Amino acid sequence: MITLKEGDKAPAFTGKDANGKKTALKDFKGKKLVLYFYPQDMTPTCTVQACNLRDNFGLLKKKGIEVVGVSPDDAAKHKRFEERNKLPFPLIADTEHVILEKYGVWDQKQLFGHKYMGVLRTTFVIDEKGVIVKVFTKPKSKMHAEEILAAIS
Repeated sequence: MITLKEGDKAPAFTGKDANGKKTALKDFKGKKLVLYFYPQDMTPTCTVQACNLRDNFGLLKKKGIEVVGVSPDDAAKHKRFEERNKLPFPLIADTEHVILEKYGVWDQKQLFGHKYMGVLRTTFVIDEKGVIVKVFTKPKSKMHAEEILAAIS
């Protein structure tokens, strides 16, 4: 269950991206960070969301915003997803759900009466001091960058 809210300090995290490079919250000190959590690479909605962030990446960067995606997929699947969609930002492989659980986005879901554990699609906008300034619990995948930019303006 997502308990983090605007004004909370973002939980520290460290993970490896698709290239095996360590990525940590502290790497973004002094920068704004969009940390977005999504269920699975190669699925329709996750692809739409990632491509929207890709298509608007230049505009986000102009506003001083970095982007990092996190899902429970492994690094090899992330690599294929990044290459297929030409994603310019890192995707962290959180196969053990450590970061997902810290941010409260690994939770029980239900589909057609079947209950299972999965990722609650959520985005956290974190400011230069590591404070959460916006939480999107139901991001609009087709217009996610636009809603992020509107929220921080």
